[in-house]
Amino acid sequence: MITVSDLALQYGKRVLFKDVDIKFNQGNCYGVIGANGAGKSTFLKILSGEIDANRGHIAFEPGNRMAVLKQDHFAYENEQVLNVVIMGHKEMYDIMQEKDAIYMNPDATEAEGMKAAELENRFGEMGGWNAESDAAELLSNMGIKEDLHYQNMSDLSGSEKVKVLLAQALFGNPDMLLLDEPTNDLDANTITWLADFLADFKNMVIVVSHDRYFLDMVCTHIVDIDYQKVNIYTGNYTFWYESSKLKAAQIANKNKKTETKRQEMMEFIQRFSANASKSRQATSRKKALEKLNMEDIKPSSRKYPFISFQSEREPGDQILRVDNLSKKDENGDLLFSNVSFTINQGEKIALLGHDSSAITTLYEILAGELEPDSGIIEYGQTITTSYVPNENQRYFAGDQDLDLINWLRQYSENKEEQFIRGFLGRMLFSGEEVYKKSSVLSGGEKVRCMMSKAMLAHPNFVLLDEPTNHLDLESITALNEAMRDFKGNMIFTSHDHQLTQTVANRIIEITPHGIIDSLMDFDDYLKSENAQEQREKLLGKAMA
Repeated sequence: MITVSDLALQYGKRVLFKDVDIKFNQGNCYGVIGANGAGKSTFLKILSGEIDANRGHIAFEPGNRMAVLKQDHFAYENEQVLNVVIMGHKEMYDIMQEKDAIYMNPDATEAEGMKAAELENRFGEMGGWNAESDAAELLSNMGIKEDLHYQNMSDLSGSEKVKVLLAQALFGNPDMLLLDEPTNDLDANTITWLADFLADFKNMVIVVSHDRYFLDMVCTHIVDIDYQKVNIYTGNYTFWYESSKLKAAQIANKNKKTETKRQEMMEFIQRFSANASKSRQATSRKKALEKLNMEDIKPSSRKYPFISFQSEREPGDQILRVDNLSKKDENGDLLFSNVSFTINQGEKIALLGHDSSAITTLYEILAGELEPDSGIIEYGQTITTSYVPNENQRYFAGDQDLDLINWLRQYSENKEEQFIRGFLGRMLFSGEEVYKKSSVLSGGEKVRCMMSKAMLAHPNFVLLDEPTNHLDLESITALNEAMRDFKGNMIFTSHDHQLTQTVANRIIEITPHGIIDSLMDFDDYLKSENAQEQREKLLGKAMA
């Protein structure tokens, strides 16, 4: 359906990719992955025709319609929400506008009347008669209530606009669907709905995402942009990650016989095939895996930062007691109240809430950076905390604008340069990079520095407020494994579904009028009717 031949793109001396020869086929969902700056979004823009490559050719099957998720949230401010969704099928929308203009014109000629009848036929053949109801159904499924469907886009919140633009891309069953980070700013329930929708979508999808749970749910293939090459691999993200890791380990193990390695890889593939769910995408992925040639599995050249939280002291029985915390913002609006909980050994709590500023405020109070309006926080005497905040700019500005060696040295007991350089190297800062000033670091690099700072404190209690923001997939995977393996306690918030599901064994959701406290994992919590009833009751109080 899409054939890419001899594609190349470079900016100045920097080559993003070259000699790209790949095919995208009908019925598959391709997840595009690569390190930050590898050119994932740029590759999608070349496919959509938004930008040109330096060399090469892209061929599309004639008559097929492409839909692209728009990134400009303010592009349709004066348009009605329902119309914005229908605009996703440009030809249908243009015909609708043209025929409606003729009907609205009292002086329309007989020829124009004939033209309107012809447009009506084409409109009907495209499924135009169901356009409004189809658009409304998409919006409702994403949680956009009916009373907003006829409002202008300017009346919607940022997260609601994101959902409308997503509905626009999905509208009218496009033959080719290009989605760049579609889960950004979506709540967990909408992400699950979108994953289910795409898993049963019959046409082609090409998606860039940092969300491993989402990639695993929807992808039949992975498109890996690495070392200026673009390669397609069969399977979802976890299959690509685990199989490339296994292949690398097999290559490193010179003593194991070839036949033993082959058997090991076959068993791994069969195990993955058996775990496929019943969605259409999973079925086609299973068939593709069964046909997979062993030689098609390649070791990854990706580098993963070394993240590991090692406690110096075992925590005692008293971990943390929080009693009746409350806090208002600077405008006097209630962020939260009646927040009370006690943490037991081994508990890793995912902190949820609809208001991100309330969550960040609670972290600042727990970290001792802010005073509550009321309530008590009591850590046990054996507890050593480390805090990785969502907003970290103050750690890299002013007198903190140091080269990386001196920046990290101030948080380390061992001040020797060799130790600091070694630590930075494990966090993927090597060679001349260690002399970079901290103020010029990218968002992801700053988060890796903050992780280094947290590790050097050797905490037995970690506070992490959206630590996956700005991180690439490799860093998210490394962080996920570190959090899962950590022997101490933690409270964390993350939009990464897989991380939250694999780490948390207790969920606390904060609202202005109290908390929902559940001893269960994330997936069970999302399905919990009891949690939903408590949420409605607490949010109902907030509305009163």
